[in-house]
Amino acid sequence: MSSQNKTIYEILKAPQTVFTPALIAQLTQETDRKKLIERINYYVRIGQLRNLRKGIYAKDKYNKLELACSLYTPCYLSLQYILQKSGVIFQYDSTITMVSYLSREIEIDKNTYNYHKIKGEIMINLIGIENNGNINVATPERAALDTLYLYPDFYFDNLNILKKKKVFDILPIYENKNMEKRISELFK
Repeated sequence: MSSQNKTIYEILKAPQTVFTPALIAQLTQETDRKKLIERINYYVRIGQLRNLRKGIYAKDKYNKLELACSLYTPCYLSLQYILQKSGVIFQYDSTITMVSYLSREIEIDKNTYNYHKIKGEIMINLIGIENNGNINVATPERAALDTLYLYPDFYFDNLNILKKKKVFDILPIYENKNMEKRISELFK
């Protein structure tokens, strides 16, 4: 098998659906950056890979949540996206909401990705964040607290979904007295 065929074979057999040049280099063990970029560009030209954004490549059928976690790292799925999926809020919105080190809204392939900046100390604390393969996901409890941190007057439709103990275990990472008071009121 030629080295060029081996490269695309390694990419296509990988469990990931979204790639950066660094990840492709790791998968293929290619050390020559120029050769790697030439191969990636070739695969894009012949339709084996898609170039979704500068430095972000994907298989034809890629996971949009994996893409969300690849655009800006570190980040994790949270806020309204998780609250909606878990039944804490009922309003439907197709926007994929993330917590990150910056605020941005991006549209790719008719999907909207909304990144919300949160304090670094909060973001890097992994309590209430699960890693599902290449996707970092907040638990409903963490997503609710992230939401209250960013939007103090946010309304929740169904708090019964949330585990009270988990909420109070995660709450100290925010170091916010107003939030503690609001949570106590919500869980009376």
